[in-house]
Amino acid sequence: MTDRLTMQDPRDQYAKPPFPRQPQPAPGLATKMEPTPDHGETSYQGSGKLSGRKALITGGDSGIGRAVAIAYAREGADVAIAYLPSEEADAAQVIALIEAEGRKALALPGDVTDEEWCRTLVAQAIDGLGGLDVLVVNAGCQQYREDISKLTSEDFDRTLKTNLYALHWIAQAAVPHLPTGSAVITTASIQAYDPSDILLDYATTKAGIAAYTKALAKQLIERGIRANVVAPGPFWTVLQSSGGQPQEKVTKFGEQSQFGRPGQPVEIAPVYVLLASQEGSYITGEVYGVTGGVGIA
Repeated sequence: MTDRLTMQDPRDQYAKPPFPRQPQPAPGLATKMEPTPDHGETSYQGSGKLSGRKALITGGDSGIGRAVAIAYAREGADVAIAYLPSEEADAAQVIALIEAEGRKALALPGDVTDEEWCRTLVAQAIDGLGGLDVLVVNAGCQQYREDISKLTSEDFDRTLKTNLYALHWIAQAAVPHLPTGSAVITTASIQAYDPSDILLDYATTKAGIAAYTKALAKQLIERGIRANVVAPGPFWTVLQSSGGQPQEKVTKFGEQSQFGRPGQPVEIAPVYVLLASQEGSYITGEVYGVTGGVGIA
């Protein structure tokens, strides 16, 4: 692979399927994936777009959240990451990468399906960073079920609490502390617009995230705060191999995109940088699709 910023054919920039089967128990670890995702560990180059900013990112240990954490640190922000305690190995790597940029890093292990913890993690982020002006609610639960009869109330409850309830609890706790000029960014999905039959609960929450954020944006702009949504398509993250997709689909993941491959997390990080930075000053209530050419409707 050549340098990420060198002009080249984007279809051949990263690995294409077929990929090996690689089942992991949820939530999984990025370090066990093959090929290893590119979160920007060595490929993301910053330019000071977020100098002095203070960001909280949920799901910041792996996948898109990890890429955003690395990018934010390289752009000059101090960063707090929230993650499940079982993901400590991945999280420790992210903390080290943030600190390597000379930025303050804060690790916040806990379960966002717990309302009290959601409110506590916001308080700890504000205390540890000395404030908060970028909130990225990104943590997600995705577990496929082949048939509606297999989707239990427990499954549905866990997905909604992780993906939607936590968004509300965290935003509700954070908003009173966000100064004018702050940014809130959420992660929806192409599933909000083109849902897969095996992801009933996940797709429902992703549509909800888009609607919630667009409504929240209307409230927050009255305080000079912007809120936007990023809607990824097929990105090579541990969410897929740890039960988000059947293994036969993991081996072909991203094949149907116009690129013939999945996106790598580092390829979407610049969108989160734009939406957090003052360069995105006229952007609010928008849904940014990064779908590999599929688009969103």
